[in-house]
Amino acid sequence: MGAQVEHVDAVVVGSGFGASVSAFRLAEAGRSVVVLERGRAYPPGSFARNPYEMSRAFWEPKDELFGLFDIRSFRKLEGIVSAGLGGGSLIYANVLLRKDEKWFVHDSPLPGGGYENWPIGRNDLDKHYDAVEAMMTPTPSPYPDLPKSKALRDAAVSLGMPSFEPPLAVTFAPRPGAAPQPKQMIEEPAYGNIHGATRLTCRLCGECDIGCNEGSKNTLDHNYLSAAVAKGADIRTLAEVYGISPLPGGGYEVRYRQYGTEAEADGKRSRTELRITCDQLFLGAGTFGTTALLLRNRANLPALGRALGSRFSGNGDLITFCMDATSTSEAGQIRFIDPTYGPVITTAIRQPDGVDEAGRGRGYYVQEAGFPEFANWLIETSQVTSSLKTAAAVVRQMVGNRLSGRNESTISAEVAKLVGQGRLTSSSLPLLGMGRDTPDGRMTIRDGELDIEWTTATSAAYFDAMRSTMKDITETLGGTFRDNPLWWTKRVITVHPLGGSPMGRHVHEGVVDNWNESFGHPDLFVVDGSAVPGPVGPNPSLTIAAMADRAIEHILEKPRPVRRRAAETAPVDADVPVVVDPVPGRSMEFTEKMKGYIALGATDSMTGWHTGRRLGQRFMFRLTITAPDVERFVSSEDHTAVAEGYVESDVLGGQLPVQRGWANLFVDTAHARTREMRYRLWFSDISGSPLTMYGFKTVRDDPGLDVWSDTSTLYVRIMKGHVPPGENGADDGSGETIAAGMLRILPQDFARQLTTFRGAGRGPLASIGRFGMFFGKSVADAYLPPAPPRESASEGAAR
Repeated sequence: MGAQVEHVDAVVVGSGFGASVSAFRLAEAGRSVVVLERGRAYPPGSFARNPYEMSRAFWEPKDELFGLFDIRSFRKLEGIVSAGLGGGSLIYANVLLRKDEKWFVHDSPLPGGGYENWPIGRNDLDKHYDAVEAMMTPTPSPYPDLPKSKALRDAAVSLGMPSFEPPLAVTFAPRPGAAPQPKQMIEEPAYGNIHGATRLTCRLCGECDIGCNEGSKNTLDHNYLSAAVAKGADIRTLAEVYGISPLPGGGYEVRYRQYGTEAEADGKRSRTELRITCDQLFLGAGTFGTTALLLRNRANLPALGRALGSRFSGNGDLITFCMDATSTSEAGQIRFIDPTYGPVITTAIRQPDGVDEAGRGRGYYVQEAGFPEFANWLIETSQVTSSLKTAAAVVRQMVGNRLSGRNESTISAEVAKLVGQGRLTSSSLPLLGMGRDTPDGRMTIRDGELDIEWTTATSAAYFDAMRSTMKDITETLGGTFRDNPLWWTKRVITVHPLGGSPMGRHVHEGVVDNWNESFGHPDLFVVDGSAVPGPVGPNPSLTIAAMADRAIEHILEKPRPVRRRAAETAPVDADVPVVVDPVPGRSMEFTEKMKGYIALGATDSMTGWHTGRRLGQRFMFRLTITAPDVERFVSSEDHTAVAEGYVESDVLGGQLPVQRGWANLFVDTAHARTREMRYRLWFSDISGSPLTMYGFKTVRDDPGLDVWSDTSTLYVRIMKGHVPPGENGADDGSGETIAAGMLRILPQDFARQLTTFRGAGRGPLASIGRFGMFFGKSVADAYLPPAPPRESASEGAAR
């Protein structure tokens, strides 16, 4: 009997806005909850600031990096998300805005076909917006006279556009009702704080987006996650989920890698494979994380709708720059904006949408975006040419004083010139735009990695309108407009990736229903930004959290799921044929490569091939076929050889090694003059779930010239588990088929295959020749008419 796997009511994957809300609400209701977060915890004071710390502050486990920033690069966009306890709240700009009521669009056409459709509306979310705001306590900036805030307000007035101060999840005062004051101790809530560290009120340093070392940001670890732990939730950091499997009696098994402990130093970490089972599973690993997890586990979750990977949106994100703003009252004087002073975002302008009464096109927001204080030095010193000229002028003046004999020991003014006036940074302002871009991006797994097919082209009118507004703001401030360099190649940077596992009205439109539950797999919920069916418009964090709060409330109103869990046993090795070791002088091998298409959910090979080809779901293998003892291989009834190599399939997770394989070549069947070439490969998908590929070629003489098609066409099925071969390698039909399709050898691959025949040890040519005779005789027996029996001498004489 195997060891019992840990079981809980709910596993929550991730700890961002949807995941944290889910964990708290479930724990508050008395459910046993485990939160699996891939990143580490970041108490106040632990965020990177110096160059060495920053060099380690990125997430790439294969390169031994377990830091905060996860930066992705796709074909037409870059994405920045976080890996840490609190998810995106650790690096977001604190803005909590509700989605505009009329921006919950219905049947809004997409350029490539289909619609953006929101199955829920503002009325469905308002009370959940209230609940999230009560926990995160957002408030507008209490410092309206910050230079950057005033600059955007002034520009808005000049352009006749309304501006406002959005609610920020930042603590400015030490206790509710007190006056705002920087660097004061914050009163701790009744549920405490999981970090056990003192938090201080906002000191207006502009470091919100790189982690708040004061603890002033109301990040999710300071509220929802702390409250969840107080209610009994078990939070596990450095725990990256990679596998999901439905259990026979209901519920799910979750497999994850534990990357050591929080206390371990950076560098090479241990990796432990663990698993846990649950009645209900909540995916909140973010748009990139959740969608990739579902795509890589499609073999285990065959009922997921074809909408998986669709409706990707960057929430219309675009950043530009107003450089060298000048004063309107004094010609030639810089306008002091000081973008580093204050929270990152304090002021916003809203441009109405065509669905609004006064708008047209797609609506958007423009917000001023500050940056950290220390970035001023980096930006100023990056102006190499002007800095060198200034330095040279100072040196010339100092040398001149000495050569002329003039005694002047005070050089403070010269050094001040060397430092400069900070004109560039003090008079510049980043502008951040977001809104209703077109959610027509497609997410897939390509070569084992997440890939996104998305373009600015279908949102060109939206981006043109937003950039026009940003140019007008820059002109009003007397500055110079600058795009971010990526825009020159029509690329954008998004910090708000959305979609991929979208909510829909039915299984053909979405992955989850309007309560965030999978259409095809009960008790599997998607509670993060990937479930959003289109752009939110404003900063999406509050809407994601409210959607999760709504989903959990609905779950808690229903009876708890009752599961029938069978006793677990340790896996038993299947009773499978053993292939002997190679025999010196009598072994032979060759390499075979076949390519084609499969479709998940198909059971018929031809149907699977047609569907898979239409969907672009490629499947291939490259195998080395070895006959360890050629004589035994030829003379035996099963003609079994060893198959080693790999299969490759994006829908199963990329390139996957064959763990064990058989090839039974030219095996007799019950039908006269018909033989089969049978292939059986054991492998595991990227989530670690065992799979079997069984394929066969039918070799028989049908009307027409069919010898090439027979020997080059393999009909395949993919089955759950490692299914052992039947008699002579046959398939006994006992495996559960999850996919089917067809593979072929291309002529050029066949030509290469002929060059790969190798014999080993003594007499290699004899081994190849013996196999060649067997191959030729098998083909001849199948396709050439049998020779007439030879007459004996007595029969001839009698005639």
